[in-house]
Amino acid sequence: MKQIPVNEKYALTIKEAAAYFSIGEKKLRRLAEMNTSNGFAVFSGNRYLIIREKFEKFMAESSEV
Repeated sequence: MKQIPVNEKYALTIKEAAAYFSIGEKKLRRLAEMNTSNGFAVFSGNRYLIIREKFEKFMAESSEV
């Protein structure tokens, strides 16, 4: 199987997103739980996925995380 680099993926797991954005997994999970309606997090099965481009935009617009 071919591995896709994290910076090219559409959606990231909490673990991948925490490493990519240098944010703790607990904090990222809390952000995902609070922001599923904003569009950067989706609940798929039993896990949250972070939509990378939308989260990058969210980070650019927010003054603190």
